[in-house]
Amino acid sequence: MIPRPRALAVRCSILGAAMAALLASDPAAAQRGRPPADAEAAGDAADAYTALRYRHIGPVGNRVSAVAGVPGDPNVYYAGAASGGIWKTTDAGIHWAPVFDDQPVQSIGALAVAPSDPNVVWAGSGEAWIRSHISVGNGIYRSTDAGRSWQHMGLDASGRIGRIVVHPTNPDIVYVAALGHAYGPQPERGVFRTMDGGKTWEKVLFVDPNTGAADIVMDPSNPRILYAGMWQLEMHTYGRESGGPGSGLYRSTDAGSTWKKLGGHGLPTHTIGKIGLAMARSNPSRVYALIETGDGAPYKGQPTDSGELWRSDDGGETWKVVSYDRELTGRQAYYTRMAVEPDNENEAYFLSASFSKTLDGGATTVDIPRGESAGGDNHDMWIDPTNGDRMIVANDGGVSISTTRGRTWHRIQLPIAQIYHAMVDNQVPYFVYGNKQDGPSYRVPSNSRLGGFGGRGGAIPRGETHSVGGGESGWATPDTVDPNIVWSSASGSGSVGGIVVRYDERTRQAQNVEVWPVSTGGHPAGDVKYRFVWTAPLTISPHDHDRVYVGSQFVHVTTDGGKSWRIISPDLSRNDTTRMGSSGGLTPDNIGVEYAGVVFAIAESPVQKDLLWAGTNDGLVHVSRDGGAHWENVTANLPKLPAWLTISNIEPSRWEAGTAYLSVDGHQMNDRDPWIYRTTDYGKSWKLIVAGIPRSTHSYVHVVRQDPVRKGLLYAGTENALYV
Repeated sequence: MIPRPRALAVRCSILGAAMAALLASDPAAAQRGRPPADAEAAGDAADAYTALRYRHIGPVGNRVSAVAGVPGDPNVYYAGAASGGIWKTTDAGIHWAPVFDDQPVQSIGALAVAPSDPNVVWAGSGEAWIRSHISVGNGIYRSTDAGRSWQHMGLDASGRIGRIVVHPTNPDIVYVAALGHAYGPQPERGVFRTMDGGKTWEKVLFVDPNTGAADIVMDPSNPRILYAGMWQLEMHTYGRESGGPGSGLYRSTDAGSTWKKLGGHGLPTHTIGKIGLAMARSNPSRVYALIETGDGAPYKGQPTDSGELWRSDDGGETWKVVSYDRELTGRQAYYTRMAVEPDNENEAYFLSASFSKTLDGGATTVDIPRGESAGGDNHDMWIDPTNGDRMIVANDGGVSISTTRGRTWHRIQLPIAQIYHAMVDNQVPYFVYGNKQDGPSYRVPSNSRLGGFGGRGGAIPRGETHSVGGGESGWATPDTVDPNIVWSSASGSGSVGGIVVRYDERTRQAQNVEVWPVSTGGHPAGDVKYRFVWTAPLTISPHDHDRVYVGSQFVHVTTDGGKSWRIISPDLSRNDTTRMGSSGGLTPDNIGVEYAGVVFAIAESPVQKDLLWAGTNDGLVHVSRDGGAHWENVTANLPKLPAWLTISNIEPSRWEAGTAYLSVDGHQMNDRDPWIYRTTDYGKSWKLIVAGIPRSTHSYVHVVRQDPVRKGLLYAGTENALYV
């Protein structure tokens, strides 16, 4: 049994933005959650919505990014979600409870329990498993009562905290590996140390503004000895660059006061990227380093070195390559972590898309079959230092617990599913639709005929939820006339590249009706015919439910159920080929997330047929008043808007044809200001309307929606809050 979460959805970075769309995507749904009729001002509306409480309706959850346990206590574990807060179990994983819902950030990068006091738990916010659409954090938190309450302890601008190390006998001495937000240069990255429980922090290791700390480990026998992996990384809408002169392996022998960069003596001599570290409790002279050196091809003229795992047997003085197996790290930015058994320095686990193991110090490795392993897309692992048979793993399926040294696993899914967008149909009771990361599109009832099922106050059982085809991102959109038909824009492994799915609930069959049948997975944006981004837009005309639009760099339309598609626009992007190269840096990684020069938002006016709006993720806005025959670029009319931000959403007015609202998300271009605009003259002029939304590291806007009943009432979904 998993208890119902408290207000979890509003905290989730993906769901939080989607909730604004959900509240205003259906008049009936809006009436169900509307403020009282006498609430005239936005402030009154905000008060009314504050009184509402979220409930979990499904589907089952997925991505866990951090785990920790209590040494010697087989019942207590903590799990940190990529965007669903922190969960705790006190009965070995049978029951779980959310313990972090009251905090303003829900993306967790690292967890650590003080070895000398199990009541002291540290949590670093901001996911550090890098993709181009994950959430940042706002620093570090501490609990002194085993997770019942939390206090923010600073490092606000650290962006992403990937590892926390606590002194073995003093819970007030803590080291933090802070990667930074990684969207541009910043000083708040590197290794930080506190000696007073987080009241004050020292930045004890800083390389340069382009480099953060990916990992840090402490010698189990001597807390004065630490190793840190520094990682030069920069991400943008159009790709990311992993690797550079800032990356390197460092060692401190004086508790972090000074550091020495380790080089030569068997370590790579050319440019490297991300580094993952582990030390052996049974033999502290044994140090392991997973080092990103490239995919076997020269990077910017450097020599090729395809090594994956290095090992030192003399405390970091000399090193040797012990494995060239790329399965140990895979896509390095998204993985690169390992753990060593506390009682055997030769036995270790490697976390990546697969789950690998060595029994001979890395000389040979074996990929454990999926059905026998902890799971897929593994990220973090904690092994009880007092009992090497007990371990917990965080992966994209949830958490897995073993008490048999990995021979058997208890796999757990928490209610933390990452849903990209939420839509509802017009049935009574209505159904909710969404695309789940690492899963298909889902149809979930808003209510169940099994009221009081299991004595849990009408909880919706898992069996009431089912797939409607589609993929793990994009949109799941019910037909506005026939809710049996559901359209999904799909992405995911093996299905990237303009995949559109049409699902029929009556037969429960899904049909691929893709715009272009060739997968773009693995190809740079400049090498494909149509550039479909990971969350490609799909929308149904409010005037003709048979008319469905999707976006690449063009606007495509079908009127025959997807049997055929035609292009109704020119390339609406900047078509800047200099930003369409291979993404990933040392390790190329092109799965559509990092495609730039694409149409990101499409909308048709509900009051004027053929009045179309389109926005791109390289910062352009176009309007057509004749169904796509002609388009006008109105971007220059947007005051103060920086270039290359993402037009994340366009909301045409429900009352005036010439009025529209748009939201702009600039965080991947290192701009976290709120941007919402309004036009009343078809885009000839725009007004910035963001008064009341504070400027902060989490204020960037994903979506703006207009209330379907009350004229003038708007909803804005930011990274961590809903505004009205």
